[in-house]
Amino acid sequence: MERVLVTGGAGFIGSHLCKRLISEGHKVYCWDNMDTGSERNLAPILSSPHFELIYHDIIEPRDIAVDRIYNLACPASPAQYQKDAIHTIKTSIVGLMNMLDIAERYGATLLQASTSEVYGDPLVHPQCENYWGNVNPIGPRACYDESKRLAETLLIAYEKQLGVDIRIARIFNTYGPHMSLDDGRVVSNFIIQAIMGDDIIIYGDGSQTRSFCYIDDMIDGLVCLMTSDLKGPVNLGNSAEISIIDLAKKINSMAGNQSKIVHRSLPIDDPSRRNPDITLAKTKLGWEPKISLDEGLRITMEHFRKISEQLCIR
Repeated sequence: MERVLVTGGAGFIGSHLCKRLISEGHKVYCWDNMDTGSERNLAPILSSPHFELIYHDIIEPRDIAVDRIYNLACPASPAQYQKDAIHTIKTSIVGLMNMLDIAERYGATLLQASTSEVYGDPLVHPQCENYWGNVNPIGPRACYDESKRLAETLLIAYEKQLGVDIRIARIFNTYGPHMSLDDGRVVSNFIIQAIMGDDIIIYGDGSQTRSFCYIDDMIDGLVCLMTSDLKGPVNLGNSAEISIIDLAKKINSMAGNQSKIVHRSLPIDDPSRRNPDITLAKTKLGWEPKISLDEGLRITMEHFRKISEQLCIR
């Protein structure tokens, strides 16, 4: 049994990771300030003697002796991370430094949840790990993009100067159960709008592309990276690319084609294409996604229908 700390463990990816680690027999400590997380996501494991939930913001120093740290703490959707840009930056930088100090103190391995946003609005396609990106340092997304880029710099500095054992995962768009209904991400937005029969709102003409990885595949990738000798950065995501307009049509069809698709102005610095080159993960980790978009969307839509009914959403 390893002692594992998961920061942001009550969030979307974090809650799935906590359940996976509990199922493998580890002692799991979950730290979350609950800005975007929820105890409901952790309901199946809250009573486990091997699980401990602590309400804590990693910006504030706290000590704990652990063997591994998954640092997932930080809002991940534009609506969430732009709401308090300063806190987002502090979480990515000050919070990470606190986690790195713990890792150094106890010889723990730290896996950092970095992001495809480090590539900005990429000029190279698909994006591979040696691409430096095309990022606006003063744009509305910069509080997240640039702080995640600096976080990678911090990780490398701690490794070189202090010998901290690090892993860097560049996570691309991920979806599945436990996504918040109002998180502003494209999959959750489209599914809720479709099952409610509301207009499906597309920003821009919908020609921009994304690549969507189902949550179970992402958790497999994170665990594979943590338990490997690969430091990273390494892209984790699904390389199957789809346009936003085609995604909207697919979800609308799955929900019964009740919704009208309407267009709004494209947000500033919204990437035109986003697609990972996962060659490194395939060759070094033996990992690649297994769940198709159709299968993942079906499971996610069923989950959202149940949650909507439980919350008495019309």
